[in-house]
Amino acid sequence: MTDKPEEKTGAAIGPVVSAAHLASGAMPALSEIEFAVTMMVNAYYRWMVRAMTASGSEGLGPLDVQVLHSVNHRGRAKTLSDICLVLNIEDTHTVTYALKKLEKAGLISSGRRGKEKTAEITTSGESACLEYKRLREALLVEPMKALGLDEGELSKLAATLRLVSGNYDQAARAAAAM
Repeated sequence: MTDKPEEKTGAAIGPVVSAAHLASGAMPALSEIEFAVTMMVNAYYRWMVRAMTASGSEGLGPLDVQVLHSVNHRGRAKTLSDICLVLNIEDTHTVTYALKKLEKAGLISSGRRGKEKTAEITTSGESACLEYKRLREALLVEPMKALGLDEGELSKLAATLRLVSGNYDQAARAAAAM
């Protein structure tokens, strides 16, 4: 016979958070979201880097991968401001560095639209994105589908997170003005 710890019935664990002092405020659920988003972002970044490496493009960081896919999006040339706006990135220097890195790797090429510099996907870049997509379908999408999650609910969650991100942007502006 093995000793089993006594089960506590009805004992609430409380919100799953990374900072209990923040969760003790007026909206503990927001702390739960923040912790879940932190875990999701870190896992997503790890996935992007490893999937891109597996698809044959080594040495790219998460932002590089996001920028590559953004440049590939709809097959149209993008400006730095286009990319920053879509990805909600304030620090243009990080995107500029990613664009230079991707161009050096032969995954994108630069051009001009009037006075603005543009980035466009190359054949190698498009191939890398397609291989990433193939791996994503096999290694991520299929196992996720097996979970039986409601895609409508996932879309609602994504829309909610986009809306909530606007509140974080507004709060950041307010904090910068203090």
